Amino acid sequence: MEQKLVELLSVAQAVDLVLGYAGHFGTEQVPLAEASGRILQQTISAERAQPPYDRVMMDGIAYRYGTGSVLECRGVQRAGVPGQELAEGAVCLDVMTGAVLPQGADTVVPVERLLRNGKQVQFEEGYTPEKGQFIHRKGSDCAAGHELLSRGLRLNGPALAVLAGNGHATVEVAARPSIGIIATGDELVDVDASVRDWEIRRSNEYALTGALVSRGFTRLERSVVPDDLARTILALEKQLARHDVLVLSGGVSMGQFDHVPKALMKLGVERVFHKVAQRPGKPLWFGVGPEGQRVFGLPGNPVSATCCATRYVIPMLLAGQGVVRPETYSVQLAAEASRVSTLTRYLPVRVTHDEFGRAMAMPHPMPTSGDFSFLAATDGFVELAPGEGLAPAGSHAVFHGW
Repeated sequence: MEQKLVELLSVAQAVDLVLGYAGHFGTEQVPLAEASGRILQQTISAERAQPPYDRVMMDGIAYRYGTGSVLECRGVQRAGVPGQELAEGAVCLDVMTGAVLPQGADTVVPVERLLRNGKQVQFEEGYTPEKGQFIHRKGSDCAAGHELLSRGLRLNGPALAVLAGNGHATVEVAARPSIGIIATGDELVDVDASVRDWEIRRSNEYALTGALVSRGFTRLERSVVPDDLARTILALEKQLARHDVLVLSGGVSMGQFDHVPKALMKLGVERVFHKVAQRPGKPLWFGVGPEGQRVFGLPGNPVSATCCATRYVIPMLLAGQGVVRPETYSVQLAAEASRVSTLTRYLPVRVTHDEFGRAMAMPHPMPTSGDFSFLAATDGFVELAPGEGLAPAGSHAVFHGW
């Protein structure tokens, strides 16, 4: 038994194989208003210098430094209109935040530092401005042509602002793959159906849907396949023709009614690997269809399916969209945790931060990989390398969020 475990693929080897088939799902143009959360597929450069003019930073007055502390106001420089020219002498213009700095002015004094008497403006007692203050100089943010956004970035609010500010009404993003989520098993019933003692409600497909939708993968179709080889072949043939990626749960172990590997083989899906040295999720299956479809066979137990989707399916999908920032990060264990001598262990945890700002992961082990009632109380899982004994509190581990 130990010899068979040693021969299993390591997690690192399995991940490398999966990512090696990530490929690319293509690109599409979308309106800027629909680009939130999408993965950028073009380089965005500054349309012009930012700011494009010497910009006033405070409501107040603009004047020529050194011309006195009592000034005559000659008008108003509003935002959104061409810049005016400031006359010579002890004069100023009222200015608004965001306005062009009037030509000839070199200093802005905030309104709260001023005393007014008709057109006469005077600095408050004891106030001495600094030359050049409250002016955002042209090009000080960025020069024209400077690269602002690069491929592989997930578009968030600030990125959308950059796109809008540089005239991109449409944006090139990674196309979303079409994904078929397929539950297998005669024991499964619909969520709203009556359930008998020997049956369970279908839950894996909703866990998988939630994980995928939260990362922006919304082109999904859910279906269920019974434990029958002929019907499994027929159902999977239709799904392969419809989708770029198939994610199955159940039917990949060694039982008499685990028909998925045999059905996929008959449909020309080439097996890349079957079984990985991990717990939960050892029976994981991965292959590639005749037209390049990526096919995952996840174990049927809910914790196993959720962990494998997080560890393999989502990274492959993100890589296929060119995402450059990993979702994982390092945490410290808040309590000791048991390792598995020959297998990588996926341990559900709740992450908090201590008084020093460190991410601390409190273990919340599930009794078995079929027990998921309290999995929603966790934030994800940590990955513990194979080993003897306990991983001590304070030790570092890689965290994967649900």
